Amino acid sequence: MTVVLGLGLVVAWYLLRGLARRWAWARRLVKWLSPWTARLHVWVLSAPITYTYIAIFTASTVVQRTTPPRLIDLLTKLNSTNLFRLGRQPVEALLTSAFWVADHGSGLATYVFVFGTVVAWAERRYGSPRMLLIGASAHVFGSLITAAVEKGAIRAGRLPHKIAYATDVGVSYVEVGSCAAAVLIMAGWFRLIGVAVMFVTVGLPVIMDHSIWDFGHLIATLCGLTAALLVRLAGPLRKPPPLRPPLVVSTVTDRVDS
Repeated sequence: MTVVLGLGLVVAWYLLRGLARRWAWARRLVKWLSPWTARLHVWVLSAPITYTYIAIFTASTVVQRTTPPRLIDLLTKLNSTNLFRLGRQPVEALLTSAFWVADHGSGLATYVFVFGTVVAWAERRYGSPRMLLIGASAHVFGSLITAAVEKGAIRAGRLPHKIAYATDVGVSYVEVGSCAAAVLIMAGWFRLIGVAVMFVTVGLPVIMDHSIWDFGHLIATLCGLTAALLVRLAGPLRKPPPLRPPLVVSTVTDRVDS
């Protein structure tokens, strides 16, 4: 549904621009919307890593929702960061598991929203290379540390052996680690709100449920936060490119009017 809505909006916009060549009401609507679409255009281009990642995991979700469930279950299990896969193909498991949305693409709209707003904002401040390092650190180290804890819990009899073969994919480790990096550079009330949201979504489930998956999200959050602290040592935050002012946009819309 999210993909269809997004594609529908894009098609509607370009259809409206086409109608603007012949109809006055369409020209007026294009002129009114153009400042906002231009700002959105600049926003997306200023966070290329984030939006490329959104495109990849959205595409994989489309595959999940248009493929027989049993085949998808097999594919996601083969791309999992469970103990079995990490023991046999650690690099491939860590790489491929980050491009799937867990539970057959459940929660795609939420992931797109969080990445498209919070994580994109963080990339505008950190810069693409450092944001890539933060997200990768949250996923890779979060997965490896969680796997080590999981192995110890299995040996101690606190987790069943079958969990070593469980399906464990998703973009959530990248998400929570990147969001932690964003909260780190927020100020004032935004930081307080960010800390509260992170506690409710990451910390509280660990306290309430005590599951290995919730613990993994906490570890990924701490890994992303640690990576953000380290990359801050490399230099000051980047001054984000300004969103295009309305004056520049008017020249574009005038071209449509003509």
